[in-house]
Amino acid sequence: MTLPHKASLALASDQSGQTPPSTGALICPEYEIFDSAGVNAQLSNAFEDCKDNTEMRAATVRILRDAQKTGRGNIADAFAARPFDARPLTRSYTFLMDRLVCTALQVASERLHPLANPTRGEKIAVLAVGGYGRGEMAPSSDVDLLFLTPYKITAWAESVIESMLYILWDLRLKVGHASRTTRDCLRLGAEDFTIRTAMLEQRFLAGDKPLAEELEQRLKEELFKGSEREFIEAKLQERESRHHKQGERYMVEPNVKEGKGGLRDLQSLYWIAKYIYGVHDVAELVPLGLFTPEEFNGFVAAEDFLWAVRAHMHLVTGRATEQLTFDLQVEVAERMGYEDRAGRRAVEVFMQRYFREATRVGELTRIFLTKLEATHIKSAPLLERIFRRRPRVKPGYKMVHGRLAVSDPDEFLEDQLNMLRLFEEGLRTGMLIHPDAMRLVTANLDLIDDEMRKNKEAQRIFLDLMLKHGNPERALRRMNELGVLSAFLPEFEPIVAMMQFNMYHSYTVDEHIIQCIVNLAQIERGELIESLPLASSILKEGVNRKVLYVALLLHDIGKGRPEDHSILGAQIARKVAPRLGLSKADSETVEWLVRYHLLMSDMAQKRDISDPRTVRDFAKAVETVKRLDLLTVLTVCDIRGVGPNTWNNWKATLLRALHAETKRALETGMEDLNRANRGAGAKKALRSALVDWSKADLKTETGRHYEPYWQGLNVSTHVEFAEMLRALEHSGDPGDMEVRLHPDEDRDATRACFAMADHPGIFARIAGALALVGANVVDARSYTTKDGYVTDAFWVQDSDGHPYEASRLPRLTQMIHKTLKGEVVASDALKSRDKIKKRERAFDVPTHITFDNDGSEIYTIIEVDTRDRPGLLYDLTRTLAAANVYIANAVIATYGEQVVDTFYVKDMFGLKYHSESKQRGLEAKLRTAIAEGAERAAS
Repeated sequence: MTLPHKASLALASDQSGQTPPSTGALICPEYEIFDSAGVNAQLSNAFEDCKDNTEMRAATVRILRDAQKTGRGNIADAFAARPFDARPLTRSYTFLMDRLVCTALQVASERLHPLANPTRGEKIAVLAVGGYGRGEMAPSSDVDLLFLTPYKITAWAESVIESMLYILWDLRLKVGHASRTTRDCLRLGAEDFTIRTAMLEQRFLAGDKPLAEELEQRLKEELFKGSEREFIEAKLQERESRHHKQGERYMVEPNVKEGKGGLRDLQSLYWIAKYIYGVHDVAELVPLGLFTPEEFNGFVAAEDFLWAVRAHMHLVTGRATEQLTFDLQVEVAERMGYEDRAGRRAVEVFMQRYFREATRVGELTRIFLTKLEATHIKSAPLLERIFRRRPRVKPGYKMVHGRLAVSDPDEFLEDQLNMLRLFEEGLRTGMLIHPDAMRLVTANLDLIDDEMRKNKEAQRIFLDLMLKHGNPERALRRMNELGVLSAFLPEFEPIVAMMQFNMYHSYTVDEHIIQCIVNLAQIERGELIESLPLASSILKEGVNRKVLYVALLLHDIGKGRPEDHSILGAQIARKVAPRLGLSKADSETVEWLVRYHLLMSDMAQKRDISDPRTVRDFAKAVETVKRLDLLTVLTVCDIRGVGPNTWNNWKATLLRALHAETKRALETGMEDLNRANRGAGAKKALRSALVDWSKADLKTETGRHYEPYWQGLNVSTHVEFAEMLRALEHSGDPGDMEVRLHPDEDRDATRACFAMADHPGIFARIAGALALVGANVVDARSYTTKDGYVTDAFWVQDSDGHPYEASRLPRLTQMIHKTLKGEVVASDALKSRDKIKKRERAFDVPTHITFDNDGSEIYTIIEVDTRDRPGLLYDLTRTLAAANVYIANAVIATYGEQVVDTFYVKDMFGLKYHSESKQRGLEAKLRTAIAEGAERAAS
């Protein structure tokens, strides 16, 4: 190891010819990050009093720990003052790490293990690899080191490395390390692309420089040269796997490092560029023709922004956090100086910038990689080239490496309609668009003007992109990413990359709209017949497809403004639909669908659809079966487009039932909805199901219930309660109770039935018992009988939104029995369980309470819209019970962190709550219960 005693291990920056980690300014002066002279003086003084190596190492750790703390503190303070200065920040952390690593090595080799007469084989070079080698360090990045020796490592070198690593570990640094010879590096790099990539970014820190230079030269000549295709394909495969694992670019809690459009995509681009062209900076790709100056500026802007976000995340959490979770989004937005703006929270403005930068990263990566294909990617096998049919392209286009390209850019730009025809040709041929064509379009978006928007041929092309080719999402997504969609529909621009800061929506608004259209196209192609039989049958029978696609495209276009987005969206649709070439009648239908696109979802999920008034009011709103069918399909696509796990059998059952009842009412008249008609049918169905019961028992059972009971439950639940009530009568114990839990697969829930003697507060006690076992109530029905019993039916799901497994039901039943018998006090037991998770605390959900006396013939409907938590339903029902409010039904609709609990109630005399003073009094009590529970949950 040619480590000439004392002289050879000067700090890297002091050695001549050393390549710095990155050129450019630091975020604060060098001496504030690491005072080399001061640290060396402290070490010299401390070593004079040290008796042995143990004391010297301890003194080194103590001095370096203080230096690191000071440096990190100064960097963080400077970054807080300049929160977007990511490049100086990463250079500063790299500078600090270089000083710590080199000082540790200096102490280990010169003080702890000095060697007076090194042999030729005792050479060592210390290299930074990976992100550290690239000179890009976030606050909590790993420190990856390569200890390079010419031959097998000697005992002395092993001692130096071990002592150095102990010092770094004692500094609480996450050190990744390897000790290898040059031959090892070449062999392992040939076998493993991860190792090869790390060595691609090796940077000499200290030790024997000729040894490091030899490695670099041999890597280029013996490993990198001639293997460009292999390396590119490996990186592309790695990128594809990473994207598949991390999910869509527009997922609302993105991984800043590994996610689609994240830093790893930019790094992959840099790795490939360095591997092929030997560049040290992406700026060198501009003179090579791989990027235009504008694209390079976009690269820098995106990279700086993503690094700034990542650094703030590390500083907030104190660790290497890469997932930009909801709670972090709020803190990072605040640290970066974002403010609330025109009806939108600061965090939403910040995240819109994030998603737009992620989109830009995707575009730049695609442009770069496609440019490389001509010279480096393996061509298709010979047989495939011979037998594969080449699609015929229209005049003005050509095929380049399997992609659709423009033959003559100047000729292409002479006709502004070509800005849309390009995407039509892409769908017609099934070919992806060549990045050069994408560049051409992006650079000439100004061609899309008012004249073009009013052009009938442009309108036809745009509508055909959605209606004609069977996969509209491909064209719409690419048009959106390139800015064409916003240029042709300027009203669309504000919602591009707009996030909705809640846990319900998994995508940005524009991606949500595209996901809705994906669902509609899948239904049309017959791919979802089994899971969506109603929507599939409606489309098969025939609807106005043009109206449906345009309504879906525009349904959320009013989001992000202070006004109600449905009302604003309808106003926008009134202008846009005719501009897209729709007739007056079709435009009015689109406007109506946008205005009321939430109506069916709200009616199904927030109201009791077994109440005739619910169906009657909904039928009056939709007016015709044609509108009902359109709204049903739109609602299904809207819910499914919210996120991958939003749709379930429960929602499907509610929508199917509402559609069936409303269609019958519209076709045969509203009188079919009256309670007596429906009650008679339910009693008849019960008699048919209980064939072994005597006439006397059947008469008792059908006569003991009031009318709402017969219309609110299905026959299987009527049978369950009939058997439970008979069991109670046979027991002879007035305090006995029956509890039965069964999976209800049709509704994606577990049905929990309770029967017992009636007394005040039972509904609340059951709600408390269910909360204690962690059950989420999605629906509830409560009915009293004429002979003094109560029959309560609750539909519950586990914490993942699924029915409970059958094996868990006996234990759940046992726990519920204990709670209802008073062996466990729900209010006490819930205190430790009724908590809000940390990542959910960032959400601000205001409480709204409304009273509706028109939505039901016999009940007042109280709707409580507030922040969800495990014990909320129990708190609300207990408060209502204490106020002598009788709860007939409870309908629970959950939207991420927000919940809407709807109660159908009467007062103690069986009357509605018409009095405003009584309503205000009840509202005050409910608000107090919500506030006290929220305070408890946050503690």
